[in-house]
Amino acid sequence: MGALFSSTNKNLNEADIKMALEKAKHLVSSTPVFVFSKTYCGYCNRVKQLLKQVGAAFQVMELDQETDGDAIQAALLEWTGQRTVPNVFIGGKHIGGCDAVMAKHNQGQLVPMLVDVKAITEQTA
Repeated sequence: MGALFSSTNKNLNEADIKMALEKAKHLVSSTPVFVFSKTYCGYCNRVKQLLKQVGAAFQVMELDQETDGDAIQAALLEWTGQRTVPNVFIGGKHIGGCDAVMAKHNQGQLVPMLVDVKAITEQTA
């Protein structure tokens, strides 16, 4: 995978990516719902809007506003196999991107997942 990273992220080395991976894993484990996002991404905005709409408490990292955003994005690829944003985690489990979150919502699975991790209360659901 090193060749993949060097071709897409010329300024990143394995140490940068390792540190970013540790940071990403810490962030994901510290909150029930975590979204890696970019401020200008329409798909990210759809997911964040849906989470707000269902009353979920969640944390967001806007990768385009972080100095190590490129390294975190490369680390997410290594960790999850997904480089694109949004990159959503619920209860520490990788859910996927916008399509995956919307599919879970449309199938009636999203809100129960959010209740299970206490991101929303039963009364809000």
